[in-house]
Amino acid sequence: MSACVPTRNDHSSRSSRPSRASGIKRPHSPPPPPGGRRFRIAGADLSASVTVFLIAVPMSLGLAVAMDAPLQAGLVSAAIGGIVAGLLGGTPLQVSGPSAGLTVVTAELIQIYGWRTTCAITIGAGLLQILLGSLRAARSALAVSPAIVHGTLAGIGVAIALAQLHIVLGGSPQSSVVDNALALPAQLERISPSAPLIGSLTIAVLVLWPRLPGRAGQVVRRIPAALASVVIATAVAALATPGIARVDLPSWRSHALPEMPQGPVLALTTAVFTVMLVASLESLLAAVAVDKLAADRAADRSGGGPSGHEPVRRSDLDRELRGQGIANSLAGLLGGLPVSGGAVRSSANVRAGATGRASTVLHGLWVLLAAALLVTVLEWIPLAALAALVMVVGIQMVSFAHIRNVHKHREFLVYGATITGVVLFGVLKGVVLGIAVAVAVALHRLARTRITVTEQDGRHLVTVRGQLTFLAVPRLSRTLGQLPHGVDAIVELDGFFMDHAAFETIQDWRSAQLAQGGQVVFTGRSGGQVAEPAAATRSCCRPWTNHHCHDRAEHSSGTATGFTAHDATERGASGAWGLDRISAAGAPAGPGTGGATAGGAPRPAGAHRLFNGLSSFQRNTAPLVREELARLAAEGQRPSQLFITCADSRLVTSMITSSGPGDLFTVRNVGNLVPPPDTETTESGDDSVAAAIEYAVDVLRVESITVCGHSGCGAMQALLGAEPRTPRTPLWRWLRHGLPSLERMASRHHSWARISGRLPTDAVEQLCLTNVVQQLDHLRAHESVARRMAEGTLELHGMYFHVGEAQAYLLAEGASSGTGPDEVFDRVGPGADLSTALDA
Repeated sequence: MSACVPTRNDHSSRSSRPSRASGIKRPHSPPPPPGGRRFRIAGADLSASVTVFLIAVPMSLGLAVAMDAPLQAGLVSAAIGGIVAGLLGGTPLQVSGPSAGLTVVTAELIQIYGWRTTCAITIGAGLLQILLGSLRAARSALAVSPAIVHGTLAGIGVAIALAQLHIVLGGSPQSSVVDNALALPAQLERISPSAPLIGSLTIAVLVLWPRLPGRAGQVVRRIPAALASVVIATAVAALATPGIARVDLPSWRSHALPEMPQGPVLALTTAVFTVMLVASLESLLAAVAVDKLAADRAADRSGGGPSGHEPVRRSDLDRELRGQGIANSLAGLLGGLPVSGGAVRSSANVRAGATGRASTVLHGLWVLLAAALLVTVLEWIPLAALAALVMVVGIQMVSFAHIRNVHKHREFLVYGATITGVVLFGVLKGVVLGIAVAVAVALHRLARTRITVTEQDGRHLVTVRGQLTFLAVPRLSRTLGQLPHGVDAIVELDGFFMDHAAFETIQDWRSAQLAQGGQVVFTGRSGGQVAEPAAATRSCCRPWTNHHCHDRAEHSSGTATGFTAHDATERGASGAWGLDRISAAGAPAGPGTGGATAGGAPRPAGAHRLFNGLSSFQRNTAPLVREELARLAAEGQRPSQLFITCADSRLVTSMITSSGPGDLFTVRNVGNLVPPPDTETTESGDDSVAAAIEYAVDVLRVESITVCGHSGCGAMQALLGAEPRTPRTPLWRWLRHGLPSLERMASRHHSWARISGRLPTDAVEQLCLTNVVQQLDHLRAHESVARRMAEGTLELHGMYFHVGEAQAYLLAEGASSGTGPDEVFDRVGPGADLSTALDA
């Protein structure tokens, strides 16, 4: 008989989430061990590389035009980003190339220092990225507020769109965003028709191409919209406006390389830091987005399995930062634009079906070949088409989804300040302004605390709205000091943070009131309790109830015992004083009543604990499990195991089996007894266990049945210490089904059940083990169980759980040693492999 532990079943039929065994990992799960993988080129990678190449070429040329840089520099960066960052980076599916986020910064640097010094700045930024990646600082970069990051990218997008609009209108951009905005009316007055028409055509194709209807549209949409828009605009321009300004690729012999930087040291250092910051943030954010896209694609394709594709691995952000740094250093050295991971190219790579870094590297090789062999073709592209393409990219950087999110989280002021700073003062100053506003908003929220006092029927209600920090202590102390001595008061705290100074102020005031005969009841807005550090109170933390810690109330004749412990991380206040619930033992806090019932009498402690538990479930757990329970309610239950165990309150089946809703069909009774079918008649008057077995085996079609005993079982102690008597009470009428276990332990025809590695500690533990073996014999006597076992579709398992040790043991039948088999319960270790469980 094989032994196994009842565990949660994660079959794909029950859940769309990927199983652990499938090889698909969630975004940012631990990476697999390095080494041992060869560079392979799959067919999907080859086709995806062509798709990305067709997007990258016009994008790279357009960004070079937008930065007023040599056009070859865009192709150099696209090739280096694909080959170098693709090979050395930590995000296999990310495609790197000229940085859209650095368009404004690079254009300004070229205007101030010239192209060759800008290349040297790019080298310095790359070296700094390598240093930060080696110091494992990539994760720290993601700690910047999303409002600041998205505000920075949106400000850059506004600057790009305004600059490229001048080229679309047939002119040339100015040196700053403000100048571009002020020069726009004059540009509209001297507009020439050819460039705006080609630009408008490019934008129209970009917008409408993904929306082409019908089967023909489905086929045509396989061509990237960026390529289609540029090709169509180029063809129309060749026929309708032959004199329009076009791409001019100078000879590679005149390609400029970097020189020693010339200029003030502080200004050059600031430029290096700005390029590094924007390129790093853009690359790291794109890497996180690529992980999510890849994981979603894998889940959609396989429904929980890889289906033959390479397993999805999370990004190694530090390696990605080092790879970007090497690519930037090499790009600057070879006269290319700054490189970063691009969301547009990377998302196209994922959607095209790429499975590894081969598609990224191949796309770089195609760009390199195009730069050498397709110069004549590229020179037919109108500048207005490239400008329109980049302008759309800039507009897309102002994401309305991000605006809704920051507004929902009340961070729009930070977002708006960052955009304004980037547009008016530049990227670095805009980021500094955004950080300053974010700090100011946080301090304002931290210090904004409203304290009010009202009197109701001789009882004072003190309401505190906001966070209680040392900044609010003067007002809090003054308000509490104005209350009469020995007053009956309810203090309602609505916030998620309390520091030490505020806590001591409240605690001292409460102690003074109690000493003078007053009563103080603390409540939260939901009538719960508030927390202090776990070491300061007696608490009972129960991880199997979602890590919420509930108080052990100490009754003291109606007086409050103060704050009780609660998991501070529930509200995100790690290491702080989490404000969730405050209650007084003896006067349990109900919503607005301080724990009193409708009639004014104190609610019993048991009812208070039940109410708090239900309230905690509805608040914390129900939102997490509602979708799963709704699915189970619609589909019905399909458990794979019947679990028969004792009703002892210390035995939590879901905890020790790591199971959840729908996994176990559980029967609990005193002593985990299974009455034999011939005795469960009118004599005992209880057919409930037999009914549950029949229902589980014949209707639910469970695959296994487990009988689980435990240490210190009260039923076994009662059997050992009882004198033979005629069953009279319901308890003794039930416990007589355990007498065969007592007889088995005393019999010479059965070997004693034992625990592997040691003998049972006493007779009670011996009987607990023997009882599990005996109840398995009773199970085999049931007709439905015997039939399914004969068919080979049902397994029986024995289990013993030692409560004090928190240790599970599984029954395995060993070789015969004389009168019968040795019943041995083997210990289950934390790293046990179920596939190597002991067999008969």
